[in-house]
Amino acid sequence: MPKGKVAVITGASRGIGKSISLALAAQGATIVAVDIDQATTDGAVAEFQAAGAKAIGVVGNVTLAADVERMVEKAVEAFGRVDILVNNAGITRDGLIMRMKDDDWDAVLNVNLKGAFLCTRAAFKVMSKQRYGRIINIASVVGQMGNAGQANYCASKAGLIGLTKSNAREMAKRNVTVNAVAPGFIETAMTDALPEKVRQELAAQIPLERLGSADDIANAVVFLASESSAYITGHVLSVNGGMYM
Repeated sequence: MPKGKVAVITGASRGIGKSISLALAAQGATIVAVDIDQATTDGAVAEFQAAGAKAIGVVGNVTLAADVERMVEKAVEAFGRVDILVNNAGITRDGLIMRMKDDDWDAVLNVNLKGAFLCTRAAFKVMSKQRYGRIINIASVVGQMGNAGQANYCASKAGLIGLTKSNAREMAKRNVTVNAVAPGFIETAMTDALPEKVRQELAAQIPLERLGSADDIANAVVFLASESSAYITGHVLSVNGGMYM
């Protein structure tokens, strides 16, 4: 388990990112929570600390190289190392391809894919010197199978899978593993707001006949961040209830 390891999690203040942070903290990891909003970041850090975790927050935009470099610098200043990076920050700007605006394409690719690239590049500088690291990218089932109305999001998540595999090959010699978790339909604030009929239609597409939970994703991340996964790299772990096989 990742006890005593320093974990940087982007998009850590809500949803899946918060669940990942709490799960790693429960296993003894020190948390560096990164998000773009000061108030939600502060609130999440207070929650992590109340749960007994050693944690700090860093406010920054993952699409800006200077912010990302500062994120890693703050982690090293506070705790001396970076052992785990979870590239979780992501956004959606859905729309049919013929009507999709350039800004909506660029925003999604910048946060979901460029952000992961910038964070990985910055963290690997530290991990390479340590000759140890675990990088986990949060992809998506739609990056594997596609989804109408989400060309930008699907492209960003498919790109993240390609980035995972390429980086796994580059970084293995430094004892840094790089893997991805590809969630299916997960219970979130967004899905909670859907009509019950729509939720039932979503569940009907899933062999296990239910939506997943944020904890299902967090448990997969904890495994990939642990020594139990030391001989796994370049892998995409699908956590989707059998929706895509």
